[in-house]
Amino acid sequence: MKKRIYSVLVENRSGVLGKVAGLFARRCFNIDSLVVGETDNSDVSCMTIVSSGDERTIEQIEKQLNKKLDVIKVKTFAEQQCIARELMLIKIRYNKGNRREIMELCEIMKAQIVDMSKHFMMIQICDEPEKIKLMIKMLQTISIVEVARTGTVALSKCAENDEG
Repeated sequence: MKKRIYSVLVENRSGVLGKVAGLFARRCFNIDSLVVGETDNSDVSCMTIVSSGDERTIEQIEKQLNKKLDVIKVKTFAEQQCIARELMLIKIRYNKGNRREIMELCEIMKAQIVDMSKHFMMIQICDEPEKIKLMIKMLQTISIVEVARTGTVALSKCAENDEG
């Protein structure tokens, strides 16, 4: 199974997200992550879709996306061809016995404690998707209360001949 990141520029109008999601559903393509946001032009949105499958599936996804009328441009990246980030907020229950351990983990993982009460702590981390998964794994020994993740956003790595 190969994982691919699709950066899809689309016209910013109602119904486009539904059409793209419908394409994946009809063809039984899996969506690992889907993020949509406006670009610097309010008429254009960027959909970042992470999907996985065999070589044929990966090719079909790109072909089918390019056929959609609302799609302006499709870029496909392997994970090593781009910079990918995800944001996560994670709320945990803590006690005096594990507070120091949590704070040290946050320092090592470059995460921040953004809210705290007597028994709960909210941690924010923005990093590569694999580091987000690692952070969750490390905190599972403590009591995770709630998790919110943005999904992956990505841009191709910088090159001198970049056109955008």
